[in-house]
Amino acid sequence: MARWAVKGTFLARRDDWQAFAKTCEAPSAEQAREWALSEIGGCHGVPRNRIRIASVSEVPL
Repeated sequence: MARWAVKGTFLARRDDWQAFAKTCEAPSAEQAREWALSEIGGCHGVPRNRIRIASVSEVPL
């Protein structure tokens, strides 16, 4: 399985966008993106429409 780096921002407070970078193993970039949305939403209680994914790139093993 490939390793992916997902970077972006999420709305932590009213007008405070916080940057994040997550790494995960997934079969495709789309599944890595979905995993990051789930992870940020679950840990921080942020709805998906307040999470902005800037990039999804494959990381060499």
